[in-house]
Amino acid sequence: MPASHFVFPDGYTIPRVINGGWQLSTGHALGAPLDMKDAHDAFARLLDLGLDTFDGADIYTGVEDFYGTIVRERRRAGLTLPRIHTKFVPDLKDLAHVDYAYVERILTRSLARLGLEALDLVQFHWWDYEVPGMVECAGHLVRAQGKGIVRRIGTTNFNRAQLERLLDAGIPVVSNQCQYSALDRRPERKDGLTELARERNVALLCYGTVAGGFLSEKWIGRERPASFENRSLVKYDLVIEDSLGWEGFQKLLGLLEEIGRPKGLGIAQTASLYALGKPGVGAVILGTRSSRHIDAAAALLANDLTPDERSAIDAFLADYPTLDGDAFDLERLVGGKHRAIMRMNLTESTTGR
Repeated sequence: MPASHFVFPDGYTIPRVINGGWQLSTGHALGAPLDMKDAHDAFARLLDLGLDTFDGADIYTGVEDFYGTIVRERRRAGLTLPRIHTKFVPDLKDLAHVDYAYVERILTRSLARLGLEALDLVQFHWWDYEVPGMVECAGHLVRAQGKGIVRRIGTTNFNRAQLERLLDAGIPVVSNQCQYSALDRRPERKDGLTELARERNVALLCYGTVAGGFLSEKWIGRERPASFENRSLVKYDLVIEDSLGWEGFQKLLGLLEEIGRPKGLGIAQTASLYALGKPGVGAVILGTRSSRHIDAAAALLANDLTPDERSAIDAFLADYPTLDGDAFDLERLVGGKHRAIMRMNLTESTTGR
């Protein structure tokens, strides 16, 4: 079985399954609104099961406030608090002008929303590597760390070359959040992120392992729909199109179901275990928006795939391409379809303090 927890160099310990809040963000759903009471109950249940680490972002509208409600409720009740991983994502339009005051203002806003005295992990994102100031901005986070605002610094959606720039500049990056799954294997390219993670002791915190819900039984035998109910499905439909294609995707679903069924695992669980066992991976981030899949997420840490099962998935995927470039390169490509669905100016427009 995989280790149930991941331990950072400073002793900070998290479950290897992190609860993601992106799907709770205003603007994620393209159809009916979420049942936020059920979402609240789901996160309470996760805490009861020991899955006590939540992932969010300053630009996930409403998510830091949602987590803050849980933090305040538990503090009043004298209960242990969840670990909160948030992000610092300066707007694309602001990159050339980010100074320390800008950084501290956004971090202080996150603290106020969350009801915390310090941020457990702040994950830094930089939209355009061509705009100078990235390393200097990361240095502002180090300054905030020295003031006790931030406990640990991570990155989000950095490729190998740019993450290496930060590390070589002395930025104490402990993790990099990246898209990594059976559908998107960019991090494992030769001389890529997984190799750097091992070399420099940077944990990969992986999202997209179930492709926004595509890697589940509900998609077996279905034709590709003309429209989707949320932004995650829009995003991962493009990933499928540029990797396995719809026919190959259907075959992958069949293989994952075949491997998981004797173990009592669903397709999403099998896909998550596949990602969780990859070199350099510290944890997987599973989007949580309802109570339906809580027990399935908790069951991951009591199961694993055998070497033969992993080899079968690897052999199948070897016949198909993965996305071009390094991690998140396509999402940065000006004029590209993967970039077209990104919203890059949300830091100042998100509601709240």
